[in-house]
Amino acid sequence: MMDLSARHNIGGTSFIERGSGEPVVLIHGVGLNADAWTPQIEALSAKHRVIAIDMPGHGGSQRPPQDVQLAHYVEQLRRLLDDLAIPAVNVVGHSMGGLVALGFALAYPMRVLRLAVLNSVYERDEAARIAVMARLSDLEEQGPAAQAEIALSRWLGDGETPLRANLRAWLTSMDATSYAAAYRVFATGDRLFSGRLDGIRCPALFATGGLDPHSTPAMAEEMAKAVGRGRAVVLDDERHAMNLTAPARVNDLLAQFLEERLGKFDARELRTAFGSFMTGVTIVTTAGIDGTPRGFTANSFTSVSIEPPLLLICIGKNAASRDVFQAAQGFAINILSEQQKDTSVLFASKRPDKFLVADWQPGPLGNPLIDGSAAWFDCARHQVIDAGDHIILIGHIEAFSYTDANPLGYARGGYITLGLEQAAVNAASSNARTVVGAILESEGKLLLLPDGRPNGLALPEVGRSGSSGSASQLHAMLAREGIDATLGFLFAVFENPGTNEQCIYYRGEALLHARGRPVLANFDEIPWDRLPNEATRSMLRRYEAERKLGRFKVYSGDHRQGVVKAVD
Repeated sequence: MMDLSARHNIGGTSFIERGSGEPVVLIHGVGLNADAWTPQIEALSAKHRVIAIDMPGHGGSQRPPQDVQLAHYVEQLRRLLDDLAIPAVNVVGHSMGGLVALGFALAYPMRVLRLAVLNSVYERDEAARIAVMARLSDLEEQGPAAQAEIALSRWLGDGETPLRANLRAWLTSMDATSYAAAYRVFATGDRLFSGRLDGIRCPALFATGGLDPHSTPAMAEEMAKAVGRGRAVVLDDERHAMNLTAPARVNDLLAQFLEERLGKFDARELRTAFGSFMTGVTIVTTAGIDGTPRGFTANSFTSVSIEPPLLLICIGKNAASRDVFQAAQGFAINILSEQQKDTSVLFASKRPDKFLVADWQPGPLGNPLIDGSAAWFDCARHQVIDAGDHIILIGHIEAFSYTDANPLGYARGGYITLGLEQAAVNAASSNARTVVGAILESEGKLLLLPDGRPNGLALPEVGRSGSSGSASQLHAMLAREGIDATLGFLFAVFENPGTNEQCIYYRGEALLHARGRPVLANFDEIPWDRLPNEATRSMLRRYEAERKLGRFKVYSGDHRQGVVKAVD
């Protein structure tokens, strides 16, 4: 076994580092340390840069706060990777380390190449929940030494071995406060990711032992089902400490997983990733040989060249109008304005009467031009290229025109209008006082703060009294509460004439560095009667509904009525 003298320490995190190549981070379970990965370090470092960390309060790492949350362990990993200048890694976690790995993959998806979760927990049933909370209570009262043999029996079965002696030494020498704090996170963390694992985009392996009584095969299978690119593996006849009791089997499993190409993409996930690129919306039109107008909605085209003036569009080979466009002598691209969402929906449908419903006129080359478009380009066919499951049509621009109308935007499956962003700018620059707030999620729960009323709770916000608020002031206020927030898209922009307030609310994610005033509420248990007003309740009801659908929108108007439009 390796000892602490073989470790590095950066920023209070102790770790072992071996090998070179694509990086792999190993995260151990409660009561252990990086040495628990010795067989994997020796095997995987032949082809990879392996970094095995000591979790906070374990091994040589500094102690966590007593009221530590899972986010603290996630942030430990993030800080270490930043310090080591590692942009993306393969993450392997065992038991509670698996929860840390899941949390990191959800908080920082762009930094995880592959995810392997060994012998971890997910959505314990009621009997298992009662049992783990009883173990936590005993641990807090009696300390880790008194619970060591019970844990070792679950992990290894019966019988004294050198491995059992090593594990016993680690468990009984562990700082009792850090042990209990970590075990509390483990005991309560099995439901943190309920309904959220579909947010993991990377390849994911969920493995456990067939004889593991608490990190069960059913849990591994449920996690794998929830992840788009996940799969479950059960090692028969193995228990909780299978990386130590069956190192060859686990090493082979991990080595094969780490060698798999990242390019085995799920088509739906790939389309979702493409959708992260914000585009405009176009209607591509042409006239058939018999003069019949044809058209379809496309969210992108590409400017190829200014001299000569060329652009291109792509059309799927299975599209109903593919043959017509491929044979046509030209086509037009109509860039829709933000008032033409209905037109976009019309041309994305299979309705045969599109050109009877839409207002249009023939362009200089005879291709249909849609009335009200922000711009149009009438093109002669220049070249047709075969490209996978699409064909590429390159057109030579023969005529074009544009207006001052705002174009319609599109991102992640929804429409975006520049006018909604402008509403936020207008609100911030008006004479009314600006209130800036956020609907924040932490660990899958809604974050609320006491608002000064007896038993009252409110969304985090600034500017409700005194001078106007701003996003930077909101960040500063949250930091004082021990909250690290990432603000995303706008969720609502509205005015309240009665109080002369312009209200801007974002949605985002939050990490709690310490327990204090913040209150985390389950979305099915929001304390509606403790919220300050109907505007807040209405906003949260909409958020709750859109969250279930995974399709968020923006509200723009006043405190009584307005317009809701999709953003992603």
